[in-house]
Amino acid sequence: MNRQPMHLAALAAAAVPGLSPTGVLASPDDPADFSSAIVLAERGERWRVRSPHTPEAAMRLETELQVLAGFTPAVRANLPFRTPSVAGAVRLDGLRTFVYQDMPGAVHPLEDLVDAGEAAVADVARVMAAIHTLPDQVVALADLPVYTPEQVRTRRLNELDQAATTGRIPATLLRRWETALEEKELWSFEPVPVHGDLHEENLLLERGRVVGVTGWTDLHVGDPAVDFAWLAAVEDPDFADRVLEAYRARRGAAGAADDGDEHLMRRAALVAEFALAQWLVRGVDRHDTAMVAEAEEMLGELEDGIRAAEEAERAAEQARRAEAERAELGAPASGVDDEAETGVLPAVPPSGTPRTGGSHQA
Repeated sequence: MNRQPMHLAALAAAAVPGLSPTGVLASPDDPADFSSAIVLAERGERWRVRSPHTPEAAMRLETELQVLAGFTPAVRANLPFRTPSVAGAVRLDGLRTFVYQDMPGAVHPLEDLVDAGEAAVADVARVMAAIHTLPDQVVALADLPVYTPEQVRTRRLNELDQAATTGRIPATLLRRWETALEEKELWSFEPVPVHGDLHEENLLLERGRVVGVTGWTDLHVGDPAVDFAWLAAVEDPDFADRVLEAYRARRGAAGAADDGDEHLMRRAALVAEFALAQWLVRGVDRHDTAMVAEAEEMLGELEDGIRAAEEAERAAEQARRAEAERAELGAPASGVDDEAETGVLPAVPPSGTPRTGGSHQA
């Protein structure tokens, strides 16, 4: 059930003793799973409210409660960003609504983050490197899932089979994903703590700098590529490349074993694409015709983009062969760019791609 902002303000007042709401503002969130709002209090305080729509979403909030409990003062002091603190909770219809102390900063569109330039590149890389080196105790205290590379690959294969049973996934995409999942070397990585739902709406910016990270409902140990998937939607691929370079520099300086993960961005692109299939499955399971229609439209756009990329790849390959033949005959070069990259993966998913959060839940 989608709760109205004033209803959320009333829930916040019930959850936090002494809270007297004076206003309420919108707060970006996943509308399929949560109703959210920023509640203003009489002393100028701000509180964020998140109310789950389903038992699965409620489980994610309960997981976040355990994760945040593991962020001891010592852990928080070593992080280059702020994390939320739970101020209270109230149960409604068997599901708990949580209230958090609002943090400095605000959510900005992805375009604003890209436009911030090198400062944003450094901040995003620093955030992801810090998450991927969280202390083991944070994961252990919350009893979070831990997946090996083979378990990650197997889970994706199982999810692909489930998506295929809907009969709504284009055959081109099914073959593409199955081929990638059968490519064993692609799934060679060092498991790390993963945020699991990282994207621009869970980053708080202040004066052009990333100052906070929210949305800790899907923390687990697994594939670091999951936290890079949102960057596949960036129209400027150079931004993602610079973030990856800065991230690897930080991980390498820290002596991490995964700084040489050459297939990280390929897996990230696959995660971003496959999020569309997961969105479709969720819509089918919930009998939500609007979600299903949206997913099918985006899957169609992705299929069209992949076909166009494959055609461009074939044309480039033909041009290179023709250039080689001319070289053998001693003919002048035609100016073909020998360094052009034409790999099938990654491809850029359509804008508005659903997030990856919740995909690791059992």
